[in-house]
Amino acid sequence: MPTTGDPLARRYRRLLFCHPRAYRRARADEIVGVLLDAALAGRTRPTPREAANLIRHGLRCRLGRPASRTVGVWATLAAVICGLFTAALATRAAWETSAPQPDRAETAAVFAAVLPGHELGDVDLAPALFTFYGQPLTVRALDNLLLGDGGEYQRSEVLAGTAGTPRMSADETLALAQRRLRETGWQTYAPTVHSYPGCVDKTCAPAVTITDTTLLARRGDTVLQLHVATPPSPDGSHLSLALSRTAPTVVLPAGVAGGLIGAALGWLVFGWASRRTEAAHPARGAVGVLLAITLFLWWTPVLLTVPSLLRHHRAEPHPTWHPLWEWLGQPAASLPFVVGAASALLTLALAAAPRRSPLPTTAVG
Repeated sequence: MPTTGDPLARRYRRLLFCHPRAYRRARADEIVGVLLDAALAGRTRPTPREAANLIRHGLRCRLGRPASRTVGVWATLAAVICGLFTAALATRAAWETSAPQPDRAETAAVFAAVLPGHELGDVDLAPALFTFYGQPLTVRALDNLLLGDGGEYQRSEVLAGTAGTPRMSADETLALAQRRLRETGWQTYAPTVHSYPGCVDKTCAPAVTITDTTLLARRGDTVLQLHVATPPSPDGSHLSLALSRTAPTVVLPAGVAGGLIGAALGWLVFGWASRRTEAAHPARGAVGVLLAITLFLWWTPVLLTVPSLLRHHRAEPHPTWHPLWEWLGQPAASLPFVVGAASALLTLALAAAPRRSPLPTTAVG
């Protein structure tokens, strides 16, 4: 038996924790002994190649089914999607470190600096960092959020309009705003233009084509959107300014850490269920079907949403990217996620059912 006082032996044993417990009990001494016999005299640490091989074979061993060529693919799909979901949850928690949304005084100061000569109208303050139908999310609204209306859960912003009749043309307003933004330290982006049919009065006669130009800028943790419509409306509603916050700096490290932890847990749980249902298990077939259903329901929104958001980001400038959960189709597609979560829980419950007979420890690699 390898001595536990040897530092090289201890480090080999630590790497063997990637293997299932039953496998370690049956083979750890033998494996460590072989590795020690092959090691050069005086070496105190495993080589990078040895460490990588032990980790790789350990992770594969946790999946069981040594004859299967696809179990690794299924495990990877499960681990990656679990990592993405936990990363999204971690980033949402990290968003709570964001500075409060701009208040009336900050909004008025920005408006006066960017649009001198214009009279500030109504200011709609943001009631929360993220809102559902314009209001803070409540427990009573969770059923609507999860069962169809999740797309209404959005990052909030402060809206400010102008009062009175337009004092200059749309082109003059845009030129003024761009100049003032640069002078006051804002980073500006190329304007985007959209056209749509509309009206310039209550009678809507005649119908006209409204051209809406959006000017984006960023300064520090604040994002500004200026909307200018042509032809202008008599009541000044053609011109509006919106302010919001960018993602806090802790969002990225929180997402990376949460993703790695979630992926590791997903791999371990998948491996446990795979070994439990490897053979002589009454629910082996049902577990396989439920796993396929779960992964289909979880991956489909991601595969549909990512290309769409990529096109959206390429078509328009974005001072800050959409939150990670929106790239996963959440919570807009939360119904498939909920059904997939129920399927996953049922899968684990069936895998935990007693086997018909105990399985011998299987060597891998």
